[in-house]
Amino acid sequence: MRQNNLIPRTFDHDGPKKYEAEKPHTMHIFAARLLFPPYPCLVLDARQVSVEDILLISENRRTSSEMALWARTQHLSPELFKQVESLYRPELFPIEIRHYLAQWIEEQNWNEIDPDDPQCFDGAHQFVSQMIVKLNELAQNEFVLPYQIKNWVENLKLRYLPSPLELIKILKHCLDVEVRLVQQAESGIAMGSVDPTPNLWIVQQLEELRQVTQQTASELRRIEQEQESFLLQCNEYRRLMLYMETQLSQATDQQKAELEKKHLKQKESKTNELRAKNAELVHGRVTLAGKYEETITGLQQVQSRVLDIHLTQWKREQQLAGNGAGFNNNLDIIQQWCENLAELIWMNRQQIKELDRLIVASQSLGTSNSGAELVSQLRNKSTELLSSLVTSTFVVEKQPPQVMKTNTRFTATVRLLVGAKLNVHMSSPLVKVSILSEAQANALLVQNEQHGTKFEGSGEILNNSGTMEYISATRQLVVNFRNMQLRKIKRAEKKGTESVMDEKFSLLFLCDFSIGAGELQFQVGS
Repeated sequence: MRQNNLIPRTFDHDGPKKYEAEKPHTMHIFAARLLFPPYPCLVLDARQVSVEDILLISENRRTSSEMALWARTQHLSPELFKQVESLYRPELFPIEIRHYLAQWIEEQNWNEIDPDDPQCFDGAHQFVSQMIVKLNELAQNEFVLPYQIKNWVENLKLRYLPSPLELIKILKHCLDVEVRLVQQAESGIAMGSVDPTPNLWIVQQLEELRQVTQQTASELRRIEQEQESFLLQCNEYRRLMLYMETQLSQATDQQKAELEKKHLKQKESKTNELRAKNAELVHGRVTLAGKYEETITGLQQVQSRVLDIHLTQWKREQQLAGNGAGFNNNLDIIQQWCENLAELIWMNRQQIKELDRLIVASQSLGTSNSGAELVSQLRNKSTELLSSLVTSTFVVEKQPPQVMKTNTRFTATVRLLVGAKLNVHMSSPLVKVSILSEAQANALLVQNEQHGTKFEGSGEILNNSGTMEYISATRQLVVNFRNMQLRKIKRAEKKGTESVMDEKFSLLFLCDFSIGAGELQFQVGS
């Protein structure tokens, strides 16, 4: 995101005049690009005024009224501000509304409305209605965006008056991320994986891997078309051989010698042509398999950086937060990386499967199966990579309390970072919560596998199951356990001087689901 230093200017009836300013006002150029349509000029007091002049007037008028958060947000680095821009999807809540109503939005008491509490519906509905009134007032006073504002108002009415809590959820999420990004930028301290250097490396690697994946997809389609053409040529060759045999069987003895010579020449020419084409196809498949090997290796390196460093750091900071340490609970950046990884791994896995099919089809003609073993290995490797990503990104975003009492309500939130990209929510996966003794928990860790594991819990939890839902406003696949209650607990017999407090328990969140129309089955736990 580029920045532009602009000197605010004012107007009188004699035209635009500059005035002295202590220093240029710095703002993101997005205001010029997003807030104002690309008109070459607008008429004001019968004079021609450029878009730059309009931008300067508008910015000068608004700067004094902007609350600290939005003003500070616009001074973020280009990398961080792109994250802010990505929050405001035009079809849900345009960033322009955030800009124009910055002060009013930030003045609201956001703690009074819980988007997950149906009893807050009336308060949320009033908020949406007030926003519509504010925008209508803005449309009357604005000479730049009256038509856009009218469209925003209509969209707000259609989308959020029937479901106002959805807008509350969107804005609370956006403001929360803004606050964290601003704190992150102003403190200069890395919290929750914000060091720009490794972040930039991950973003660049993912972009390069996406480009390579698009290239291999095109190469795969070309090879598929050429192989189909080759199969047709082989079929034509067989028909030609049958035709030659028929000719020879009907020819006289005098004609046979001449026909055999002619047929031999045609056969050699056609055979050499098919052999050359087959060698070309084999080389193309082997080369493409090598490219997939490089891509899978690259994906593995990025995934290791995201999961083993950034996600592990987030989990560690979450643990320390239980002891009062500072903690940035925002998983959105890590989720974005994980979603990109899931998409790229899945796309490459499907391409590798298709290449495997082409190799098997070519073997029916007796051609070389070069590359078949490598492709088989890549299929397995891509599946393992995807499985590791899915199981590692099933996280407890909001941990239950460290100390729990029986018959006391407690909450927890579980999130699958790659669920949306893999359409996991389409199967409505169910998450179940069990309480395990320390010995049972250690046994699970030693086994290092949860699929098919049978165990007897160490207690009974009420309201211990919930369906994961996709929240479009925040692009998260989550399940919120709001009313869990520990009904009873099974304790081991005390030995010697051991007290009740010496015994520890863990909560296990388990979920079963499938992806790819049941192609891959998962049981994940945290």
